[in-house]
Amino acid sequence: MTTNAYVSGTPLSPAFPTRYREAEARSARIARPLKLVGGVREVDEDLMARLGAGFLLCDEVGDRLAEAMRMRAGEPGRVSMRDFSTRLDGGPGALADPPPALADFFAAVEATPDWVDHALIAEGGRVARRLGRNAADVLLQLSLIGGYRFGGPTDLLVATGGLTGDMTRRRIAETQKWSVAIMQPDALLPYAEGWRLTVHVRAMHALVNRAFSESWDVERWGLPINQTDQAATLGLFDGVLLLGSRALGVPITRAESHAVMHLWKYVGWLMGVDDQWLVDSERERHRLNYHVVRAQADITAAGPELAQAIMATVGAMPYGRFRRERTLSMLTAFLGVRSMRELGLPVRLPWATVTAIAANTVRYRVLHRGEVGKRRLERWGDRVAQRVLHDYYGDSEQDVGALDTPTRGR
Repeated sequence: MTTNAYVSGTPLSPAFPTRYREAEARSARIARPLKLVGGVREVDEDLMARLGAGFLLCDEVGDRLAEAMRMRAGEPGRVSMRDFSTRLDGGPGALADPPPALADFFAAVEATPDWVDHALIAEGGRVARRLGRNAADVLLQLSLIGGYRFGGPTDLLVATGGLTGDMTRRRIAETQKWSVAIMQPDALLPYAEGWRLTVHVRAMHALVNRAFSESWDVERWGLPINQTDQAATLGLFDGVLLLGSRALGVPITRAESHAVMHLWKYVGWLMGVDDQWLVDSERERHRLNYHVVRAQADITAAGPELAQAIMATVGAMPYGRFRRERTLSMLTAFLGVRSMRELGLPVRLPWATVTAIAANTVRYRVLHRGEVGKRRLERWGDRVAQRVLHDYYGDSEQDVGALDTPTRGR
């Protein structure tokens, strides 16, 4: 996959953005568990340099599509929202003469690599579904809120309004909808629901990158949505999901881990993540994540704002007080007291983690062993996923937001 270092046609400075390794001593402390599980003996300076450069690289194919979608009506090569939706929903042949940027984009996402194993992807989906409530807990707490301990992407979320105010619940719901969709049987076959949602999200990211590129402090943060942050996000969905689930007492075999990693490797490829950040094993991901964390900036005011917005959302849901206390308890165990205080969140005793480990020990090691037990766990996971989606969406239609395509000059 080809990436570039351009914003609206203007070459960027080759220097790394100032966020790069800005608070490395703090980051190294936070990443200490990743160093252990990733088998890292010393910092790989070549890898660190590539991560620094990645802050200034974007998804080139998606970027060209976003530029075409932001053209004014009548401009040659313009891609309308209707064009994109028709092509995504209708598949090949839906448009007789698609604009070049649209044709190139879909040619790229349809060019499935030879390494993709859809049987292994299907197994990865089954493993992920068996995680049930544990997946929802880890993704919300360790992956999402844990990621707020570093500046850059958090500041972009605040700038876009994506996870603040009234939009918090909706955006979490959409992320849950997407993650649930890609775990379903055959969901990542071309033009199945999970595949289409992933392609939709790729286009959305490209549009956000284009819309903010002119006003964003690139010298400070790099591109609004860049390759290194994309690699970091992918790591939150695969390696961190597995690591956090194990911490909650879920047994995951090497084969199961490999299947989940393969699923997310293909998702990352569809999302436009550069090939160098797509890995096959959990250990590789933990090693990469360790270096990604060391490359990050310090926490900014956006982190506490986002974390507290999520806790307010959790507290406003059914059984909100219990949910809030349970979430704070697990967060304290996952993130530690120092990070909780940095995020402005109250510290709680880790009772929820203890009860989760006990429940998972009985559920996975006693009640649901063998192939029959695995099928029961999958059905349990499906029920949990539907409850989680209903909690966030309520009676609203469970869809993913429309793409915002402001034209240039607005």
